[in-house]
Amino acid sequence: MPNRLAEEKSPYLLQHAENPVDWYPWGDEAFAAARELDRPIFLSIGYATCHWCHVMEHESFEDEEVARLMNETFVNVKVDREERPDIDGIYMSVAQLMGAQGGWPLTIVMTPERLPFFSGTYFPRESRFGRPGMVDLVPRIGHLWSTRREDLSASADAVRANLEKLESGVPSGRAPGPDTLNRGFEELTREHDSMHGGFGRAPKFPTPHRLLFLLRYWRRTGNARALEIVERTLDAMRAGGVFDQVGFGFHRYSTDAGWLLPHFEKMLYDQALLTMACVEAYQVTGAERHARVAREVIEYVLRDLTDPTGGFHSAEDADSEGEEGRFYVWTEAELREVVGGENADLAVTVWGVRPEGNFTDEATGLRTGANIPHLPVPAETLAASIGMESTELLARLETSRRRLFERRKERIRPLKDDKVLTDWNGLMIAALAKASVALDEPRYLSAAERAADFLWSVMWQEGRLLHRYRKGDAEIDGNLDDYAFLAWAEIELHQASQDLRHLERARRLTDAMLDLFGDGPEDGLYFAPAGREDLIVRRREVYDGAIPSGNSAALSNLLRLARLTAEPRYEREADAIAKAFGAVVEAHPAAFTWFLSGLEFVADGGRELVIAGDPDSGEAEEMLRTSRRGYRPHLVTILRPAAMPGARPSDGSDAGSIAPFLAEFEPESSSGATAWLCRGLMCERPVTRASDLADLLEIEA
Repeated sequence: MPNRLAEEKSPYLLQHAENPVDWYPWGDEAFAAARELDRPIFLSIGYATCHWCHVMEHESFEDEEVARLMNETFVNVKVDREERPDIDGIYMSVAQLMGAQGGWPLTIVMTPERLPFFSGTYFPRESRFGRPGMVDLVPRIGHLWSTRREDLSASADAVRANLEKLESGVPSGRAPGPDTLNRGFEELTREHDSMHGGFGRAPKFPTPHRLLFLLRYWRRTGNARALEIVERTLDAMRAGGVFDQVGFGFHRYSTDAGWLLPHFEKMLYDQALLTMACVEAYQVTGAERHARVAREVIEYVLRDLTDPTGGFHSAEDADSEGEEGRFYVWTEAELREVVGGENADLAVTVWGVRPEGNFTDEATGLRTGANIPHLPVPAETLAASIGMESTELLARLETSRRRLFERRKERIRPLKDDKVLTDWNGLMIAALAKASVALDEPRYLSAAERAADFLWSVMWQEGRLLHRYRKGDAEIDGNLDDYAFLAWAEIELHQASQDLRHLERARRLTDAMLDLFGDGPEDGLYFAPAGREDLIVRRREVYDGAIPSGNSAALSNLLRLARLTAEPRYEREADAIAKAFGAVVEAHPAAFTWFLSGLEFVADGGRELVIAGDPDSGEAEEMLRTSRRGYRPHLVTILRPAAMPGARPSDGSDAGSIAPFLAEFEPESSSGATAWLCRGLMCERPVTRASDLADLLEIEA
C-alpha cells in the first residue's frame, strides 16, 4: 500500500511512496502525530538524484524488518532538500555542530518540537566496519527515548542554543576592502592544483563562482596568475570524464584529482554557472574553445533539461538499471562496433579507451571493463603528433560522437528530476542571457525570456514568489535564493535585450526581497522569510558552496541596480550586507568568492553607460554592440528611449518610473544617439558616434 508520500509532487518523495516505512511529508500532521504518540521524529533528507539516498532506500527503507522497527519507534518524515532548502540548511548545520560529516542522505532524530538530539548520514541495514546499522540503531535510540528522555532533551536544547548563537552573528561594522580581495586570491592560489586544475584534492567540485571571481580579479589587477588558473581549470574539466564527451553537459563532481571518474549526476545549477565561466573566459581571451564548451553545455540543457513550459528541469540521476554511470560508459569492443571503419582506432586513441577499461566502480573499487570517454591529450596536440590536420581530426571525432550519441539513445536513461525550481532557473536564465550577447546567439535570449515569462506567469503570485513547479502545480513559498537569483536573471535579461520590463521585474523582486528577508539595516538578509513557524531557527547564509549564497547574489544585484536606476536605497542596502558579513568574509575570503565578486565591483568603481536615442536607430544599435565587446563585468548599460516616459509600455512599465534619472539625459539629435559613460558620480562628456564610445571604453579599461 502506498504511504502518505503518494500525494506529493516531489520526485524524491514519490520514490519512497511504496516503502513499507510509514512516511509523512514535513508538516503539522507529522508533528501532531509525534506529540500524540510520544515518539521522536526520524527525519530523512535527500534528493531524487542522490546515489547514496538510493542505496539507503534499497537496503533499509524497502526492508520489512527495518520498516517495522522504524514504524514502532518513530514518526518518520521525508524531506526533499531541493524543495525545502530552508529545512535542509538548518539540519545540515545541526549535523555539523554535532560532529557528523555533512552530506546526503541526512539523518536526524529529533523531539516532536523538532529539536534534534542525533544526526548522521547513510546507515546500512546491518552494522559493519564500525558504522551502525538500522536494525541495531533504531532499537538503541528507542531505548534511550524511553529511559533517558531528560538527557536527550537537554542535548537537544543545547544544540538549539548553539545553533541560535551560530546564526546570530556580529556585524563587523565595516565592509571588506581590497586587502580581503588580495587574500582571497592568495588562498585560491594555494588551493589550486597546478597539475590537474581545480582546487584541492579529490573529490573535486567545479565551484565555478571561484573562476568568476578570479576573472574579475584579473580584470582589475592584471594578475596573469588568476587567468591562468581559470583557463587550466576549464580546459582540464572539459577534457575529463567529468564532462559528458558524448552528450555534453558537466557531471556533478570528480571522485579523483584528475577529473576522470565523475559522480555522474548532472545538476542544472552546474550547467548554468559553468556556462557563465566559459562565456566570461571567452570574453577575456577570445579563445574559441571556451565558447565551444558554453555552446555544448547549452545544447545539453535546451535538449534534455527543458520543460514544455519553457522552464528548466533540476537534474539527471547518476544511476540507471541499478548501476551508477551505466548510461555513460563503453567497453572498447562496443565503442569500436558503434563507431566502425577507420574512425574506430582514432576514437579509441583520442578518448583514452583501454581494453581493460578505465572506469572504477566507486562502491567496490573494481575495474568493470568499461570506459569513460575523456581527452588524455588535447585533440590538437594529438593531431600534430600523427601528422593530421586538427580540423580533420575534430571532424572525424564529431562523426564518431554522433554515432555514439544515437546508440546511447537506445539505453535506459537515468531518472530525470523534472521539477522546476525558481532559484536554479534564475541561474540558467542569467547564463543564457550572458551567452546570447557574448556568443551572438539570439535563440539563447529567446529561451531565457521564455523561461522567465513562464516563471512570472506561474511563480509570482500576489507579490511573492513560489519555489517549485511540477506538472501543473506551483507551491512552496520562495526563499532568499529564489528572489536573488531571479532578480539576477532579470538584470542579465535587461542587459542583453535592453527591454525595460526586465529591469522593472528586477526592481520588484529586489524590493520584495528586502521587505521579506531583511531584519534591520545591519543584519544582512535571512534565508527564509519571517513567519515560518515550522523552522526552529532563522538562518542567514553567506557561504558560497555549490552555488552562490543568496546574500552574495543580493550584494551584486543591489550594486548593479543602484547604477541602473540611481536609487540610493539599493547602494545603502548593499553596504549593509557587506558590513553585516564583513568579519566572517575577512576570516576566510576564499569561502565567499561570489561575495568577493560583489566587492570587486566596489573596488573597481563600477561604470554605467547611458545611451539615449531611438532603440531602432543604427547608431544606438552600434553603440550597444560596441559596449558589449570584450570583458567588462563592472559596466552596466541602459538605453534611454527617445521619448520619456513610455518605454515598452505593454506591461505597464515605463522608463520614467523604472529609472527616473534617465529624463536628464536628452539625446543631442532626434535622428541619432548620444552616449554618456559615468563612473564614481562623474560622467564623461557625451559622444554621438560609436567610434568615440569605443575610444572612451578603451581608455576606461
